Amino acid sequence: MTSVSFLTSLKRATIFVNPAAGNGRSVPVGAEVQKVFAEAFCPADLVTPPSASEMEAAVREAIASGSRLLIALGGDGTLQTLVNAAYGQDVVLGILPGGGGNDFAAALGLPADPLAAAKVLASGGEPRCIDLARARTADRHERLYVGGGGVGIDAEAARHAVGRWRRLPGRSRYIVAALQALCTYQPIAVQVEFSSGNQPPLETKALLAAALNTPSYGGGIRLAPEARLDDGLLDVVVVETAGLAEALTWIPELLRSGELRRARVRRMRASELKLVTSRECLFHGDGEILGPAPVEIEVLPRAARILVPGQAS
Repeated sequence: MTSVSFLTSLKRATIFVNPAAGNGRSVPVGAEVQKVFAEAFCPADLVTPPSASEMEAAVREAIASGSRLLIALGGDGTLQTLVNAAYGQDVVLGILPGGGGNDFAAALGLPADPLAAAKVLASGGEPRCIDLARARTADRHERLYVGGGGVGIDAEAARHAVGRWRRLPGRSRYIVAALQALCTYQPIAVQVEFSSGNQPPLETKALLAAALNTPSYGGGIRLAPEARLDDGLLDVVVVETAGLAEALTWIPELLRSGELRRARVRRMRASELKLVTSRECLFHGDGEILGPAPVEIEVLPRAARILVPGQAS
């Protein structure tokens, strides 16, 4: 099969397991995933770094030793770590959904179960070029992210989601975290500036302003249903001011479908933008806090090769 030939040509894979992802559920799955790739004639080394910085170091070491297929077993934040360490190298990346959100894996059409996803990729996986997003925050920190990033209530929810609510599954974890954040959150005045001269800036009071590469983030909240991974554009979404009472009416809709189709939701597309806020705000990418606003965001078209389900899968 095409996929076996492709995997065999890479000679060896390295699987990076985030021990904290999925409340530790990813660790025991790692050995089973390793067997799946061995059966596809692509032996895999299993690495479980205890921190993001140690994972980045392990990724660079694997590349230096000749590994050309690097797979993250975890959530979007784990893939972000892998992407930043491997950017610019002649490698193929992969993701097996083992975290709390797994929005990037969903955008690829992978099964939600990491072992099932491994079987799909091992039996029919093919490399595909996808876009990345690059954020430069006010503290001059620069970081790539793969899915969604923004300022406002979502960044506050991201902080809470890794705290007391970390054991809740998927989308409900982020919705509950957002509700906690809403209790004390004050909307911000946001200005969205576009690099294109034919797109005027947007100024409004908002709950959040985000730039997405994937249709969803936060465990399946579909803020940008039309987003594509390889169109060379970011989907810019601004949710304008809503009080706690109104936001509570959105919860049943979000829990049921994950979508938020409201008049208060503004959607645009851009290759470069800048988010400027009226007060100090933090920007997150893939649920990881990256730094303070203002933040400049740009798309990097087809900047990474990632293993996706083949057409026959």
